Amino acid sequence: MIKRSLLLSSLLLVAGSLQAQDQAPDLAKAKQTAETLCAACHGADGNSQLSANPKIAGQHEDYLFKQLREFKGWNGNTPARENAVMSAMVAGLEEDDMRALARYYASFELQPEPAKNLDTIERGRAIWRAGIADKGVPACAACHGPAGAGMPAQYPRLSGQFAEYTEAQMKSFRDGVRHNDPNSMMRMIALKMTDAEIKAVSDYAAGLR
Repeated sequence: MIKRSLLLSSLLLVAGSLQAQDQAPDLAKAKQTAETLCAACHGADGNSQLSANPKIAGQHEDYLFKQLREFKGWNGNTPARENAVMSAMVAGLEEDDMRALARYYASFELQPEPAKNLDTIERGRAIWRAGIADKGVPACAACHGPAGAGMPAQYPRLSGQFAEYTEAQMKSFRDGVRHNDPNSMMRMIALKMTDAEIKAVSDYAAGLR
């Protein structure tokens, strides 16, 4: 009886180990995909050189996976995040591919961008830390963290990101072009902000470490 129990336990452990291996992201395949499909815009290591394309090195794996999934319209549905270029890029990827890509890019070290506009640094800091009380705009730090590290999978890391990219995304939320934010949170916040306020806080976020 004891031998049978030990044998059963051993078989269960082996089965569990094999299942874990089956579920592990294929990082070798992700590397190949990154180098052939993603590198032109995001860089082979996720450190984009063009502000129109975000730096995704060191971004939260869960957040990257969520965005990749939402660029693709599953089962004939419209993508939750609409972007003609990215929709084409993810068209041939399955969920396992996306999970592997997310883990692959999350493993790299971010080469951060600096804040560039000293004239608005105080305004940006104030919005990041305390929001804009008279407009009902909460502090950015409440969700993205004091140092801009974010929280997976809902809130991305913004520290070191291109200010231009962050600014463009906030305006896309405000204008209803982008609408894959949880509970419409970013849309409601950005709607209350001026171009100058968005620009100031985006630049400040770039300089956070």
